[in-house]
Amino acid sequence: MRKRVVITGVGCISPVGNDVKTSWENVIKGKSGVGMITHFDTSDYKTKIAAEVKNFDAIGFLGKKDARRMDPVTKFAIGASKQAIEDAKLVIDDTNRDRIGVIVGTGIGGLTTMYRQMQVLQDRGPKKVSPFLVPMMLPDTTPGLIAIYFGLRGTNMAIVTACATGTNVIGEATEMIRRGQIDVALAGGTEAAIVPLAIAGLNVAGALSTRNDEPEKASRPFDKNRKGFVMGEGAAILVLESLENAQKRGAQILAEVSGYGSTNDAYHISAPAVDGSGAVRCMQEALENAGLLPEDIHYINAHGTSTTLNDKSETAAIKKVFGDYAYQIPVSSTKSMTGHLLGATGALEAIFCVKALQEGILPPTINYETPDPECDLDYVPNVARKVNIKHAMSNSFGFGGHNATLILSKFDEASE
Repeated sequence: MRKRVVITGVGCISPVGNDVKTSWENVIKGKSGVGMITHFDTSDYKTKIAAEVKNFDAIGFLGKKDARRMDPVTKFAIGASKQAIEDAKLVIDDTNRDRIGVIVGTGIGGLTTMYRQMQVLQDRGPKKVSPFLVPMMLPDTTPGLIAIYFGLRGTNMAIVTACATGTNVIGEATEMIRRGQIDVALAGGTEAAIVPLAIAGLNVAGALSTRNDEPEKASRPFDKNRKGFVMGEGAAILVLESLENAQKRGAQILAEVSGYGSTNDAYHISAPAVDGSGAVRCMQEALENAGLLPEDIHYINAHGTSTTLNDKSETAAIKKVFGDYAYQIPVSSTKSMTGHLLGATGALEAIFCVKALQEGILPPTINYETPDPECDLDYVPNVARKVNIKHAMSNSFGFGGHNATLILSKFDEASE
């Protein structure tokens, strides 16, 4: 019998709040975290809006010296990890540190550092480039520094699957615990890519919303008038444990990771398969992994990016997997409020699923005003809904054709 894996702690730094409590409260209220970009001058950019993290004080817990030597992508992740460890009441000492892993991914890594040091190179020459450039920009620096900060000596790695990263991380960390490689994992994603280079590149690709006059209405998943996603930033970390380990230490159990699927479209570097075939196989794989039937799923947190192609193909995929039952499942996209946190988004949405399971409240899809005939499911439009659920599905899809799906469930001690 495989080991059961449960969630015992959560933490986040997000555009709608710098902790889980605030973020969840704002999401349930339908409050958008999107506003005008403050990180740089957007005068020459088509897109002038993003979902930025606000009032985050890394110096307060890292100190000035260490904070200066970390990219924001790492600062966010350490902050969220600290919250998750405290939430789990996880005491780390020499009896367990070798069995606690850190699996934290990012879609891009330290892009802020890379961009700034490229400017230094161009303006001031090679001798002025920071000696911390390489470690600050590497994706795997973040889990490495989390391990150093908290003294964790188990499995340590970064997983990079574009916008599917956060979901893949939780799924792969779950499998590591199931096979006995580690007992506990800090698992999640982080991103800090609201920089000129990324915004310019995504503008040229036509991926970002340019609804600059109404920032809070720019992210509008499944709405007929959607015109691109809104960039977000932040981090989300979950403490995963084997059920045995959690019970042994008397930990609170927030939810269970019951299913995981991971596939690839093998179709296009940035566009999803039109028929959603890769996403279909991914959701089916997650259901099989969980030992559940389609009708056992009571809520889907959709990838729902607010792009024309993604929302249409994901809707088609859901209908293929669930058949007529698809029209009875509430489906919502919290990206309508948080924006798209790229590599961190799947982990943040997993936390929102945990909260929905705990509190019996489904977050809404805000800015849903004009129905799209090709997106015709129940998207929990504009207002949160009270529904007691037992199993929630969370989808994440990314450039490169990556697909990842999690199924999170209410913890039932008696279930097998």
